Amino acid sequence: MRPHGPWTRLRRGPVRVGRKSTTREPIIQESETYETQEPGAVEPEATRRDAGGAESARANRGWWDRNADEYQVEHGTFLGDDRFVWGPEGLDEIEAELLGPPEELKGKEVLEIGAGAAQCARWLAAQGARPVALDLSHRQLQHALRIGGSFPLICADAGALPFADGSFDLACSAYGALPFVADPRLVLREVRRVLRPGGRFVFSVTHPIRWAFPDEPGAEGLSVASSYFDRTPYVEQDEEGRAVYVEHHRTLGDRVRDIAVSGFRLVDLVEPEWPAWNTSEWGGWSPLRGNLIPGTAIFVCERD
Repeated sequence: MRPHGPWTRLRRGPVRVGRKSTTREPIIQESETYETQEPGAVEPEATRRDAGGAESARANRGWWDRNADEYQVEHGTFLGDDRFVWGPEGLDEIEAELLGPPEELKGKEVLEIGAGAAQCARWLAAQGARPVALDLSHRQLQHALRIGGSFPLICADAGALPFADGSFDLACSAYGALPFVADPRLVLREVRRVLRPGGRFVFSVTHPIRWAFPDEPGAEGLSVASSYFDRTPYVEQDEEGRAVYVEHHRTLGDRVRDIAVSGFRLVDLVEPEWPAWNTSEWGGWSPLRGNLIPGTAIFVCERD
């Protein structure tokens, strides 16, 4: 059972491509095929075990390619086509202004990492920004093409960004990439590299405290079931022991240290409260839990 809940499956992660291209055109291909789970197939085994960078990237790209269609059906209404939402609580960027006032986004070069169907990038474009949407999953980016938008879609690895140094003014990631990578510092350093001096990177992840609780929306999800300090990855694997989904846990202190060591300055840490209007319940997310324990942590970082 996931310690995080299905929202982390909202977005995204990495797949390796060449580095330091300056292209701003879509580079996704239409010829790839996707494995689908056959009816009656054995459900993956959920476990906690080590999983390295290559295994995590391979598993998560496959998971998102296989499940993108179902995901967009299930969560597309909540996300909208051009809404910038930071997490399941429903905190909207137009209200939070974590990237800055909307009127100041005009003309800014913005990289969205783990973009999924590029809802956030589409909102940024509507504010006059010049976004680039990057994701590991080809299938998710096909949904971005389906919805539309006049900005580049890049299928690439968050740990090897295919952009020149100092290409962007801002970067953002709403539940994208960082929960799924074995080495978050690699991603953070790459983001710092492609940002210009003074650039801001804002990213959200499942709040680390959620890893200590069962992934249940009701009262059974309010009692600590495992050690918060156990950083062993959560893995779903097939009958041969091959990972088909991987998520990595970092404590709150780990996240802060990762940010500092990677050359960023943490300027804010936002823990959204569950709003009264949000009556949604899915997986481990619910008004009951949301009103008692945080579900999302948003880190606002700046490059000096």
